[in-house]
Amino acid sequence: MKYITWLSKNLSLSIPLFLLLGLATGLTLPTTHLSMLIAPLTLLMVYPMMVGVKPKQLLVGGDNAVQGWAIAINFILIPAAAFVLGRIFFAEQPELALGLLLAALLPTSGMTISWTGFAKGNVPAAIKLTLIGLFLGSLLTPFYVKMLLGSEIPVQLGLVFQQIVMFIAIPLIAGQITRTLLVRKHGIDSFQKSYAPKFPPISSLGVLGIVFVAMALKGPGLIESPSLVLRLLLPLLLLYGINYAISTVIAKKRLNRGDGIALVYGTVMRNLSIALALSMTAFGEAGAQAALLIALAYIIQVQSAAWYVKFSEKLFPLKE
Repeated sequence: MKYITWLSKNLSLSIPLFLLLGLATGLTLPTTHLSMLIAPLTLLMVYPMMVGVKPKQLLVGGDNAVQGWAIAINFILIPAAAFVLGRIFFAEQPELALGLLLAALLPTSGMTISWTGFAKGNVPAAIKLTLIGLFLGSLLTPFYVKMLLGSEIPVQLGLVFQQIVMFIAIPLIAGQITRTLLVRKHGIDSFQKSYAPKFPPISSLGVLGIVFVAMALKGPGLIESPSLVLRLLLPLLLLYGINYAISTVIAKKRLNRGDGIALVYGTVMRNLSIALALSMTAFGEAGAQAALLIALAYIIQVQSAAWYVKFSEKLFPLKE
C-alpha cells in the first residue's frame, strides 16, 4: 500500500514514468490486446473516488458564486476556446479536434479536491464543484460533440451515454453501497479515519494504468512523427493557459481566497481519465487518434497543478 500511496502523492513524477513505460512497451511488444483494459482501468479510477462522495453535499449552500462561475467557465468559455483552437490547429484533422474538445468538456476529477486542499482552499466547495461538474459534463458532452463536430465525426449519442453510465453511474452506485456497508459495520468515525483515506490512492492506479495503455497503443505513432507532438502540445498549452488565466482573474476579483482556489482547480482539472476512456470506446478510429492528445494533456495538467500550488500563496495571500 505504501508504494501505491507514493505513486498517488507524486503524480507529477509517476505519470511521466508510466508514459515512458507505456511507450517502451508499445515499441517492443505487441499491444493490441491492451485495449480491453481501458474499461476496467477506468472503473478502477472512478470507483474509489465515489466511496468518499456524499450526494447530500450538493444541497449545502453558501457557495453559489463559485458554483455559478465554475459552470460558466466549464460549460461555456472553455468548450468555446477548445472548439476555436481545434478549428485553428486541426482544421484538416477533426479527430484531433475531438480530443481537444473531450479534454475540455469533462471538468473536475478527484484531483480537484486534492489540489484544492494542498493549496489551502475551500475543500467543501471543491467537492460540490466536482459532483456538479461530473453530472453536467456527463449530460452535456454527447450533445456538445454532436453539435460541434457531428458533421465531421460520426457521433452515436446512445453509445456515448452508454459509456458514461458505465464509467460514472455504476461506480457511483457501487461507491455508495461500499460506503454504506463500511459505515454500518465500523461506524462513521472509524470509516473516516481508517477506511476513507485508503480509497483515493487506489484511484491513482486506474489513472496510471490508462496512461500506460494509451501510450503503449499510440506512443509508437508519436515517435514516428515528432512534429505531431509539437502540434499537439501547442494548442493544449494554450487551452490550459487560457483556463488558468480566466479562472485566476475571476477568482481574485470576484471571490474570497478559499472559493477562488476551489474555482481554479474546479475548472482547470479536467477529468482526462473519463475523456480518454470515452475516446477509445465510443468514437471508433477518430477516438483512437483523439486519445493521443488526451494522453499528452495528462502531463500538462498534473505538472501545472503542482506548480500552481507553489504560486498560490503569492496569488492568494493567507490573511494573518
